[in-house]
Amino acid sequence: MFTGIIAEVGTILHKVGGELDIRCNKIRDDAKLGDSIAVNGVDLTVRKINQNSLIFDVMPETFKRSNLDKAVAGSCVNLEPSVTTETSLSGHIVRGVVETTCALLSLTPDADALIARYQVSEEYLKYIAMKGPVCVDGASLTVMAKDETSFSVSLVQYTQEHTNLVNRIPGDLINLETDMMARYVAQFMQPMIQAAIETELDNRGVS
Repeated sequence: MFTGIIAEVGTILHKVGGELDIRCNKIRDDAKLGDSIAVNGVDLTVRKINQNSLIFDVMPETFKRSNLDKAVAGSCVNLEPSVTTETSLSGHIVRGVVETTCALLSLTPDADALIARYQVSEEYLKYIAMKGPVCVDGASLTVMAKDETSFSVSLVQYTQEHTNLVNRIPGDLINLETDMMARYVAQFMQPMIQAAIETELDNRGVS
């Protein structure tokens, strides 16, 4: 489990097959073999610790659902260690399970902030609520606007300086994890909604 508060921006040294070698300092110093680290929001397990980097194995399914498939040597990635009993829950509860990718549409200046707008399919947009939490490339953010095809978040100066989000250009794919609670509520309510619809149709004599 994670909070979406990025601890460090690392740099990919190489990606060969399913092996990902990421240069980092703070994360590497505190890491142990078997630790869970969120890489652009993807929960990966530390397999090897080098002098200045960490090595992870990435499953084919993870590559398919995330932007790690597009990562190359030199790419910057957001890193966060998993929570402990001493971790401050400053963001929101993040599973580290990327559901899909969304496309950056624009980065628009707004005083000291930047408004980032992302396009995502309706299948996932329905789990994104105004003023609710969302996790993009592992960073916990609050939704400030939403329309039929996209949502927007504000990147304050701290986020600009401590994540890779401002290094993106329109068209880049960004990892997305929607609000876990929204998904659970929707899953819980769906059978009741369907039953209510079927009862109403039966009452009207519609088959």
